[in-house]
Formats: sequence, C-alpha cells, structure tokens
Amino acid sequence: MSLLGTLPAGIPLVILVVGALASGVARGFSGFGAALIFIPLASVALGPRMAAPLLLLIDFLPMIALVPGAWRLADRREVAWLSLGVVAGLPFGVWLLAQADALTLRWLVAGVILALLAMAASGLRFPATPNRGATLGVGAVAGVLAGVALVPGPPVMAWLLGRRLPPATLRAVFNLFLAASGVLTALGFALAGLFTTALVAPLLVAGPIYALGTVIGARLFGVVPTLLFRRICYTLIAAAALLSLPVLDPILR
Repeated sequence: MSLLGTLPAGIPLVILVVGALASGVARGFSGFGAALIFIPLASVALGPRMAAPLLLLIDFLPMIALVPGAWRLADRREVAWLSLGVVAGLPFGVWLLAQADALTLRWLVAGVILALLAMAASGLRFPATPNRGATLGVGAVAGVLAGVALVPGPPVMAWLLGRRLPPATLRAVFNLFLAASGVLTALGFALAGLFTTALVAPLLVAGPIYALGTVIGARLFGVVPTLLFRRICYTLIAAAALLSLPVLDPILR
C-alpha cells in the first residue's frame, strides 16, 4: 500500500480537514481545546489509534513556539510536579490506546470529551491553596487522558483556575505544561510503536491546515470577544464529540 493509501476519502477526509482547521483556530486563540475538537473528528476519519499521534505531530511547532514566553512567567516547580504525575498516569493511557478495542475506545473518547467539556463550561473551581499531592493527582489524570486521547489539558486547566492565578501566569503555566506533557507523551507513543508511516499522508494534509488555523486563531484573539469565542469553541467541541459517536458511522463513513 502506498503512503497515500492511508489518506481517507470523501466525507471522512472533509471531517479531517474541518477538524484540523477548527482545532488550530482554538489552539491559536486560547491554547485550549485543540485536542477536544481534533481527536473525536480525526477518530472518525482515521481511527483513535492514529488521531492522537497525528495531533501530537501537527501541534509540535506551535507547542515549541510558546515555550520561551511560558518559561519566563510560569511556576516551573508546579509544572514539574504536574509532569511527574503525567509520568505516572501516561503508561496506563498509552496501554489503553494500544490494546483496547477500537470501537470501545471511540465510545470512551467521546464520553471523556463530553465530560471534560461539561467540566470546563461549568466554571468549576478547586481550592486555591496548592497541594503537592493534589497536583500530582491532577497530573496523573492528565497523563491517562494524554495517553488515550492526547487531552491532558482540561483537568490541569480546571486546577489552575482554582489557584486564582493572574491570567498571564495561568496561560504560561498551562502552555509550559502542555509542552512538557507533549514530550512525555511522544516518548510513550514512540515506545508503544504508534508513530508509523501510515501517519505521513494525513500529516501532509492536516499539518498545513492546522498551522493556518493557529494563525487565524491568534489574529482573532484581539478581535473577537473572549466570551463569545469560548462559547463558539464549546459548541464546536460538543459537535465534534457527538459526530464521533460510532452510532453515526452509517451516515459519516
């Protein structure tokens, strides 16, 4: 089979393109929500075992670009404890991704996405006082989610919101954490053999579109009211999760 043979066609290809563009816009605007949009849609087009490694590859350059600014502002000690938690939870998540039944995994990913969306949209707050054990626990949950669907962000974002940090500091801690967890997840995926040549064709299609989306999102940051844009992101995330449900396969595939 040629490399192009792994590229979906028809509606699945359209879903992959739309997912790459929408998730890139969300990434560029707020740094949050890219995986929640991309993973369920790419899982429809490519399957869950290809969706997470593909997002890790297309998000590499945007992730690295945000590190210098985040390094200067972030509480690097807290990021280190969160990352240690990721190390603890990641192997289980990667094992699930590599071994679980693909259909079951798709139901699981869709359910997790919807649950995390509800948590993010509810405005849930955690106690403001930092706790090392709780920080490790949050990191471990993020690690499992990173391994299964590359979505370590929502539990960490909820935890940071509970810390009542200044917006610039919160964004810096979050972006530095995403970079650290991305490196750790890449190592776990590599050890599990999830980076394969089958990703080349989808990468060549989704990568540039995702990059374009991040540029659009960054420019929208100063134009679109934040509250309105976040509501749009929540709607896109919900739609992505619902469209990924296996029950819709006869229509979408």
